[in-house]
Amino acid sequence: MSALAEPLAFDFFLRGMAAAALAGALCAAVGVYVVLRGLSYIGHGLAHGIFGGAVVSFVAGVSFYAGATVWGALSVLLINGAARRRQIGGDAAVGIVTTSAFALGVALISRQGRFSRDFDAALFGEILGITNADLFVIAGVIALAAAVLFFWWKPILFTTFDQEVAGAYGVPVPWVEALFSLVLAATVIASLQVLGVTLIAAALVIPPVTARLLVDSFTRLFALATLLGGLGGLGGVYLSWFADVSSGAAIVLLQAALFLLALGWTAARSRWPGADGHGGVARLAALRRPPLD
Repeated sequence: MSALAEPLAFDFFLRGMAAAALAGALCAAVGVYVVLRGLSYIGHGLAHGIFGGAVVSFVAGVSFYAGATVWGALSVLLINGAARRRQIGGDAAVGIVTTSAFALGVALISRQGRFSRDFDAALFGEILGITNADLFVIAGVIALAAAVLFFWWKPILFTTFDQEVAGAYGVPVPWVEALFSLVLAATVIASLQVLGVTLIAAALVIPPVTARLLVDSFTRLFALATLLGGLGGLGGVYLSWFADVSSGAAIVLLQAALFLLALGWTAARSRWPGADGHGGVARLAALRRPPLD
């Protein structure tokens, strides 16, 4: 028991666990909408784009969060503006804007000839270097996301499932899309120190997909995905201490293991007497189906 409690004796480790739990829950909650919209790629793309902004902020001598925030908002506006043009499309807009921003960051880094601590953390995550300020940033973004999702719950949910019908009913779809995109960008920025550019998309996608295999109600989907994201972050950091691996990688691997368990459970349940015959793969294919309530 003393060996199991050993990592809990260090303040930096406790801060890392708290940050991972908060960031995991935040990414999973916002990721529910990302997955249901069929935009799993955008989280990965925004992470790469914001990395470019972080590099620009370093060269300009401003803080990591300030530069990443400005660049993230700019990337979102450019993506939304380009996606509204029929000749381009949403996926192409994400690819163009975010890869260009990432390439700019790589070019500036190569010119500088060295990495800083912030860039290492942005690329690969540095959860054990989390400070109290980083925790406040994550908590602030959680409060922002909670406020937006609470006050704009119905418009965001409406546009998630059918933008055309939402617009016909008077929902300001462009404004709702821009607001959600800014929340997504803030989520990515707050989580970069925990997971890094290379793993952020997994934290957005895996918990919602896992939850969708187990429940059909949107309310339960949202709650279960948030719970899985938080537990995945907490458990991943804890296990990384004993496995001696990257904390970000451990978080994603634990979430992937939970997904496989859920997939196996639903596949096995479909073979039980009286089951409807729909296994986990079929339910995964129906991921964007509107919820039952």
